[in-house]
Amino acid sequence: MTGQAAAPAPRRRGRPSRTQAEQGPAMREVILEAAREQFSERGYEKASVRSIAKAAGVDSALVHHYFGTKEQVFAAAIEVAFAPALGAPTAVAEGSLDDVGERLTRFILGVWEDPKTRTPLLAIVRSAVNNETAATVFRRLISTQLLARIAERLDLPDAELRAELAAAQLVGTAMLRYVIQVEPLASADVEQIVARVAPVVQGHLTGP
Repeated sequence: MTGQAAAPAPRRRGRPSRTQAEQGPAMREVILEAAREQFSERGYEKASVRSIAKAAGVDSALVHHYFGTKEQVFAAAIEVAFAPALGAPTAVAEGSLDDVGERLTRFILGVWEDPKTRTPLLAIVRSAVNNETAATVFRRLISTQLLARIAERLDLPDAELRAELAAAQLVGTAMLRYVIQVEPLASADVEQIVARVAPVVQGHLTGP
């Protein structure tokens, strides 16, 4: 009828609204933060793209638009949460190999000691421990972004094995202290832990 405004065309299912999509990086960060919270609170299996979208206040289509599947959302959330620890290869490269064990131990434990970096790490690790898909994504990130880079900087025989053994020592310590919170390790002074663990890490990295 003349003069009557036409109704807006329905948005195609499976596509984010133009307004949401145009918010770009800011909206992507909102979704990632919601994803970390969902994986932390509900675990990988119970968290869903729908629950992440609801927590972020967006359509599920927008989550798919930026990240794809739930596994891809989890991978992106891991990369952001794990980013502080990815500076470990630099800690290995700086200075002499004579004290690389202490530098690496201090760096990794420092990431866990800081509440700002520990909280998102805890969320990701708990999901990885309880779900094989999540664990696979976590292993892939550690292997390609952390261990391989540390091995490159060692320039020693069996560099990959050395890096993996050092990582196993540090990850095991972090799991018992910060995730499972086994006493007295959980309450021990961090300097005491560094004094005990660093020589072992040093042996893995540069020992015979």
